[in-house]
Amino acid sequence: MAALLGCIADDFTGATDLAGMLQQAGMRTIQIIGVPTSPLSAGLDADAIVIALKTRTAPVQQAIDDSKASLKWLQAAGCRQMYFKYCSTFDSTAEGNIGPVTDALMETIGTDFTIACPAFPENQRTVYKGHLFVGNALLAESGMRDHPLTPMTDSNLVRVLQAQTRGLVGLIEHSIVAAGTEAIRREIRRLRGQGVKTAIVDAICNADLIQIGAACSDLPMVTAGSGLAIGIPQNFIGQGSLSPMNPAVDPTPATSGLRAILSGSCSQASQAQLNDLLSRGIPGFALDPLVLASSDTALESVVNEVMAWVAPRLESGPVVIYATAAVDKVKQIQSVLGAERAGAVVETALAAIAGRLIELGVRQLIVAGGETSGAVVTALNIDRLQIHRQIDPGVPWTVSLNKPSVALALKSGNFGSVDFFTKAWDSAP
Repeated sequence: MAALLGCIADDFTGATDLAGMLQQAGMRTIQIIGVPTSPLSAGLDADAIVIALKTRTAPVQQAIDDSKASLKWLQAAGCRQMYFKYCSTFDSTAEGNIGPVTDALMETIGTDFTIACPAFPENQRTVYKGHLFVGNALLAESGMRDHPLTPMTDSNLVRVLQAQTRGLVGLIEHSIVAAGTEAIRREIRRLRGQGVKTAIVDAICNADLIQIGAACSDLPMVTAGSGLAIGIPQNFIGQGSLSPMNPAVDPTPATSGLRAILSGSCSQASQAQLNDLLSRGIPGFALDPLVLASSDTALESVVNEVMAWVAPRLESGPVVIYATAAVDKVKQIQSVLGAERAGAVVETALAAIAGRLIELGVRQLIVAGGETSGAVVTALNIDRLQIHRQIDPGVPWTVSLNKPSVALALKSGNFGSVDFFTKAWDSAP
């Protein structure tokens, strides 16, 4: 059976976020890690396929090449509509990669129009008058202004995207969205007639996303955060091509084993979650990037030190190994190592530790941070995930389809409630 919706996500946690939303909305969803090199295995029927790439901060041409290769694989798999997924905070550098990848995908598909809608109201990401809000703050006044890799200093998404794309960028304002599906479709036709290639779409609540999703039923491709996923499955149901599944029923067997948490994210949310976890008495080991980068043998030495610390503690409950730190400390480390190297040494260390944890019998693993999640999943040679139940909006449990089977919660740094780490175990598969 051919999949209906093909999705390309620009990072690993974002892919899991989208896959979880689609699963909640009633679509059987498979997540594939990296550009696929072989067909979907027999017996793994899926209504939606989400390909997780690591292209958010990759060189522009690499991001384009990987995204186009993924698109062609999804087209060969029979997907009827494509979904390019980026972060609900529109994370990007000045050069992209949201605009360049969108241009390349549109050209490959052969379409002259798409939308851009990063809104995710359940996680307090809303768009109004083309401006992105994080809670009650404009994007440029939120914690995202201090992001170590993609600092967002402009809240006007029309302006941000216009600087990255060759085509004209327009806006579908909330007054039109609130008027319903047909009003949105009329505005799409009007903007297309004016030569607009991509339209930022306002959305401040889930009802808006449902109307936007319905209005996009005929578009070959949409671009969005994960929030729009609640408005897409209804189109396939209405066409009679999708019978929604019960999202409360997990599709694969449960896992059991030891538990651990790896946190490389330095977002404000992850800092609060880590502090909550440690305050509950969960054992924690802090990694120091300066030590990790101090010599050619330092990384191996630190990993061995971590594992010696972990071994006697795992049987008593979960442990956490983290590089999560406050903004001032992160900036201090980056001033010595540079942002790229500081991130790389942490990702390499946590990926190596993940492999050693699996060898010790860890089968339920939470990973915080998009770049960290990508490094860990790659190190574990996991290429396909089945989506399970949701922990918090945008963060589901997943189960690897590789052996040994591992339950993974890949958490975007900015997502989850303060007690996310502790309550996640209550819903572990």
